[in-house]
Amino acid sequence: MDRQELLKVEELAKELKVPPSWVYGETRKTGPGSIPRLRVGKYLRFSLLEVLCWLKEKQAREV
Repeated sequence: MDRQELLKVEELAKELKVPPSWVYGETRKTGPGSIPRLRVGKYLRFSLLEVLCWLKEKQAREV
């Protein structure tokens, strides 16, 4: 079984080299095109692979 680690907000921010406030800001946006996230109870978790793909798609749309 392929286990993909889920990251906390602070861990994702560190991986992306952005402040945690940026990640929180992106999670406030909803609908298509919003940052991929998983809610586990009251906690937010992120797949690094999904977020990186999301960023590439977002960048391609802005060009």
